Amino acid sequence: MKSVLLIGLGRFGRHAARQLQLLGHEVMAVDHDEQRVNEVLPYVTRAQIGDSTREDFLRSLGIPEYDVCIVAIGGDFQSSLETTSLLKELGARMVVARGEQDIQTKFLLRNGADEVVYPERQVAVWTAIRYSSDHILDYIELDDSHSIFEVSIPARWVGRTVRELDVRRKFDIQIIAVKQGSRMNVVVRPDMRLEADMSMLVLGEYRALQKCFRI
Repeated sequence: MKSVLLIGLGRFGRHAARQLQLLGHEVMAVDHDEQRVNEVLPYVTRAQIGDSTREDFLRSLGIPEYDVCIVAIGGDFQSSLETTSLLKELGARMVVARGEQDIQTKFLLRNGADEVVYPERQVAVWTAIRYSSDHILDYIELDDSHSIFEVSIPARWVGRTVRELDVRRKFDIQIIAVKQGSRMNVVVRPDMRLEADMSMLVLGEYRALQKCFRI
């Protein structure tokens, strides 16, 4: 369990608050808008109304006590930048800031952010990959070049074993798990025969996955 300071309770911030609560973390939620704060009260440990660009307000929150500070402010980059900078000055251990443009990332990283996330861009990439292929069921980006795809079994693979397909040698990708209904098998044996009602998790470079599954 971690202690998280979440600043900014727009749509992204509210979703983050709910997910953090589901994961069992302690969350202090902050926004200058009283209605937004009231909306997240069922999902957070504590909440306060306040201006995160004011040093005295942030100092009163005890910034060094939090494991992670998330700046989820959207639509007001100046406030996001000032908040990020103040958090680091006040001893924040880890600052994750929301970015909307590449130029913002440069400023955020120079002024205290340890990491920058792009929620809209990440969802857009996921949507484009997920719905532009008949095989892709889910997608996780690991870094700039490697990904994990959940894919349905291509028709040409049905009835064949993992050994017969030999995708590791042919495409330099690895089958790391196979799902059938709600059951996931993480021990993928060479003699496992793939069936039409299965899906599988495959790991590899994005270009190799594109080639293998004709994305």
